[in-house]
Amino acid sequence: MPVSRPTRTDALLGLATFCLVAAAVAAGDTPSAPAAYGFAVGFGALLLVARAWPVPALLATALGITAYYTLDLPPIGLAAPAAAVLYAAAERGRALWAAVVGGALLAASVASRLAEGDDAGIVLGFGLGSEAALMLAVVALGDAVRHRRSLRAELARQVVVAAEERRREAARQVEAERLRIAREVHDTLGHTMSVVTLQSAVAQEALADRAPERVDVALAAIRSAGGSAMAELRATLGTLRGDAGVRQPPPGVDQLVALAEGVRRSGLAVELRVDGDVGALPAVVGTTAYRVVQEALTNALRHARATRVDVTVRATGSHLTLEVVDDGRGAAAPPGDGGGSQAPGGGSPVRSGGSQGLCDGGQAPGGLSQQGGGSQGLRGMSERVALLGGTVHTGTAGTGGFRVSVRLPLSGPRP
Repeated sequence: MPVSRPTRTDALLGLATFCLVAAAVAAGDTPSAPAAYGFAVGFGALLLVARAWPVPALLATALGITAYYTLDLPPIGLAAPAAAVLYAAAERGRALWAAVVGGALLAASVASRLAEGDDAGIVLGFGLGSEAALMLAVVALGDAVRHRRSLRAELARQVVVAAEERRREAARQVEAERLRIAREVHDTLGHTMSVVTLQSAVAQEALADRAPERVDVALAAIRSAGGSAMAELRATLGTLRGDAGVRQPPPGVDQLVALAEGVRRSGLAVELRVDGDVGALPAVVGTTAYRVVQEALTNALRHARATRVDVTVRATGSHLTLEVVDDGRGAAAPPGDGGGSQAPGGGSPVRSGGSQGLCDGGQAPGGLSQQGGGSQGLRGMSERVALLGGTVHTGTAGTGGFRVSVRLPLSGPRP
């Protein structure tokens, strides 16, 4: 622990102590001796070390006062040599030591004066009362200054802690927003690129088969998927820029029909069933439900080699349940299967080249592993659902395909 250096206040207290003691020596009735002024210098010098060593300085002052009166030097009282060091000791957190030493000095002074024959009324009345009050006042002042300094330090510490907490909270919010945007971009681009990849394969086959009508249908599906993706990305970028003019309401359950229709145009049969009142769902629940179904359909397109997907959305009084079941390969695939996806309805295998996500404890459709090229899709789905306090279960369905089952509480804020 570093030794505290004397401050300007310590120097001023030392100088004041020297001046008071020297003035008392000079005003005495007995001839002044050089030793008395030497004691004055010593009493003042002790204030320069009282900050680093308050108790030794306090005891040294008490011993110096005792030695001073033992040598029968001019009277200087107790307050002049002891008041400043009592204050300094109390200000450094040694108020009890200051009170004990001050009381001992007072007791010794009273006993000595009574032994010398001084009037007891004066000694016990005026002398004892005035010096005791002065010593008590300086000890109390020093302790009050210490408490005030401690309070200021604590308030400053709390300000620093609060600022750090605000910084961390801002960082958490930035990170949460970054993850939200990453999920939005992943969901949008993942679904769109799946549609584009599959429809490009369909168009390529149609060109080889000289079937221009199938080419037109595939290109129209690509154009529609690209337009939808651009609109969502523009809305996301508008949110980042704070441009209210390009913001769009987030997708919800009411847009699942359009989502299913777009997937059907890619050649995958989608059966959508919605039960219950989904019109009054909280906006965040509706958006989460849309993204879950979108991710499940994207996985079915890219990895499951499915020809049909059944989507069931059911709203009850307290929960929204989602179930997406395909008739593809399920959660496990033969080793070395390649992890590609085949265009629904036959055709050439289409390499996805993208990422397949995993939720905790689940398996990816088509045998894609967590060590493979992607773990963002179902992981992002799991994160979305977890933010609402919901649950996600994935795995092989009873019919052999892949199943995604989600349960969302409806306790979010109403739109």
